[in-house]
Amino acid sequence: MAEQWRVIDLCGFEGELRSTRGGVEVCPEKGVSTTIPVAEVAVVLVGMKVALSAAVLHRLAEADVAVLFCDWRGIPEGGCYSWSDHGRVAARHRAQAEVSLPRKKNAWARLIRAKIEGQASVLKNLKIRGSGELLALADQVRSGDPGNVEAQAARLYWSRALGKGVGRQPAAGQLIGANACLDYGYSVLRGHLMRAVLAAGLAPALGVFHRGRGNAFALADDLIEPFRPAIDEVALQLPPTASPSDRPVKQLLVAAACQRFDQDGHGIPAVAEALAQSFGRYVEGDIDRLNVFSWQGPSSVGTEN
Repeated sequence: MAEQWRVIDLCGFEGELRSTRGGVEVCPEKGVSTTIPVAEVAVVLVGMKVALSAAVLHRLAEADVAVLFCDWRGIPEGGCYSWSDHGRVAARHRAQAEVSLPRKKNAWARLIRAKIEGQASVLKNLKIRGSGELLALADQVRSGDPGNVEAQAARLYWSRALGKGVGRQPAAGQLIGANACLDYGYSVLRGHLMRAVLAAGLAPALGVFHRGRGNAFALADDLIEPFRPAIDEVALQLPPTASPSDRPVKQLLVAAACQRFDQDGHGIPAVAEALAQSFGRYVEGDIDRLNVFSWQGPSSVGTEN
């Protein structure tokens, strides 16, 4: 697995990003410049006061680094990604377009089961009641999730994690609280999945469950599901006044999207790439089931199901 792991957060940065040999140079308006090797970088978050040239974008795209352009809150609004040089890109696009409905449903069931198992681990690790109930629900997930077990699990999980009457909902412009922190963490996480999907030579708009007309990265929104609990476990331990606009909170959430995830201690970016590659082999018929890891906790490792 590739280990490009660093997330360069320039959301609150004022200055210039320059291209250098083998890296990029971060040049603040005041202070000392820093050079960062692109081989270590997975994602760059670009704020509204960052100046950069086409040469920088070329350098980052050449190194397969995702660039996310963020609004004043630090929430990504758009991105720049390298075009895949994967050797089977055309074959994989055709396979995605032609994959059977039963195989799509089976893939979605495995993703959802892994997410619910990860949610159970979050409650267990935070000593909140409900872990056993979630594991029981995970066992009920069937191909395509016809019983909508995902929604049942979500209601139970968020009512226990956030408390009754709060629930999980997009922050809608709010700058503090668990929902705002979750939104930011998920945005960074989504950047890793977007990059993984493109690196695997997959068509990002062709999802297995998400299929909105305007969603250019529906597949990333499918594959992100097992990784969400890793963000949840960090965000749910923050104080009620925590805000992603606070630098320490933002750094914590960015780190959460890179933490180790699988049995071998690989970070989320590398495991996301492996999942995307596995999905490519799955739609092409090389493997019969999609291998998906579930979150177990920061002091543990994920388990495959």
